[in-house]
Amino acid sequence: MKQKRQKRIVDLIESHDIDTQEELTTRLRKEGFSVTQATVSRDIRELKLSKVPTGTGKQKYIVLKTDDSHMNDKYIRVLRDGLISMDMAQNILVVKTVSGMAMAVAAALDAMKFPEILGCIAGDDTIMAAIRSVEDTVTVMGKIQKLIG
Repeated sequence: MKQKRQKRIVDLIESHDIDTQEELTTRLRKEGFSVTQATVSRDIRELKLSKVPTGTGKQKYIVLKTDDSHMNDKYIRVLRDGLISMDMAQNILVVKTVSGMAMAVAAALDAMKFPEILGCIAGDDTIMAAIRSVEDTVTVMGKIQKLIG
């Protein structure tokens, strides 16, 4: 339940400008999570959320990125260079790559530590990634699409 709640918190702050614990608690309760402000406060600390200005005089929560952003750039470059297409079969993401690039692209996906991806199996030009659910598969496809532009 905690993992599901924390995933939802990240989804909420990525799609809405949430500036208070109270607002986050209210949104979670509306979605059926039984939470207290203390629980949300612990989640914020564990997820390493931070507040940044929005430009409108308010602030919003964001996920504080770690210091390895230069590594993420390399992984994104591998995805851009190697990925040809993606499709899904229920909770399996099938990725087609340039011939010989599947291992590199799979390693990049693993290194990005998407919480939805359980693991990847790579051949020469195809990757099969096991995803937690059908909904998560759609989410991962969206994240990858966003990363590669």
